[in-house]
Amino acid sequence: MSRVAIVTGAARGIGAATVDALVNENYHVIAVDRCRDIADVPYALATRADLDAVVARHGDVVLGLVGDVRSATDMQLAVETATRHFGRLDAVVACAGVLGAGAPLWEISDAAWDAVWSVNVLGTRRLIEAAAPVLIANGKDAHSRIVAVASAAGHTGLYHLAPYSAAKHAVVGLIRGVAMDLAHYGVTANAVSPGSTRTAILEASAKIYDLASVEEFAHQQPIGRLLEPTEIAAAIVWLCSASASAVTGADIAVDGGMTVS
Repeated sequence: MSRVAIVTGAARGIGAATVDALVNENYHVIAVDRCRDIADVPYALATRADLDAVVARHGDVVLGLVGDVRSATDMQLAVETATRHFGRLDAVVACAGVLGAGAPLWEISDAAWDAVWSVNVLGTRRLIEAAAPVLIANGKDAHSRIVAVASAAGHTGLYHLAPYSAAKHAVVGLIRGVAMDLAHYGVTANAVSPGSTRTAILEASAKIYDLASVEEFAHQQPIGRLLEPTEIAAAIVWLCSASASAVTGADIAVDGGMTVS
């Protein structure tokens, strides 16, 4: 029987790559994305056309759902849709994330701070709290999984990105706490922390730093290149697998060595 996952932030970037990778491992997927901009996020977010393109690649094994990760109602709908449409839920992957306006902390508005924290941290919480009862009910031997995308920024400070760094630190802490809460039930919870990856967030970062190209971020990583979303997705899919049963509360660095030193 095919396993079933929910992926948020699924319309592009790491989220879209994760949908593709899960389907390749015989998953059915509820692909969730907001599909509209947020006023205090300084770049365009994914569109409904982006989400539709992801769904179109996979036919009836992927169902697209427009929803805001910050909404408890929307995340509960995603869980209910998974169980109603595909009959079960085995894994949830919190890929939705945004980068805030680049400035010193003392120049950042409350609205800009709240935009970053609400999507990255509250959005992760909302997905987990909606899914946890179903994952627990699956039983200890069901290999139920929670994975959240954090960031190398959750291990270091980044110039003019204090809200984002703080939020990604919080995602890691949230996952570690949840892992302890769920360990008795056989549900694992882990984070993946990417380095500089070809995504819209990296493009927004390049604008903050007045860089001509995202390629200028490659020097941050000892491997000497940017990462591809598929590389992050591969780690996520492994954490969702039975092979990762002994891994919980971990934060897996997929950052080309960026945080080694």
